[in-house]
Amino acid sequence: MTHIQPSARVPVLWAAAYGPRHTRAVRFAARRLLRLRAFARDLALADHVPFGGY
Repeated sequence: MTHIQPSARVPVLWAAAYGPRHTRAVRFAARRLLRLRAFARDLALADHVPFGGY
């Protein structure tokens, strides 16, 4: 089994949101973008799934 670098497995935005190397403002903005991305995905899927949705 080959060793995979952790940064190769984690999306860049997620790493910026929860990584210790970034400033508080960058982490805050990245977390907001992740939430917005998740909301947009849920909203797009709401028309295509028979259960739940917005």
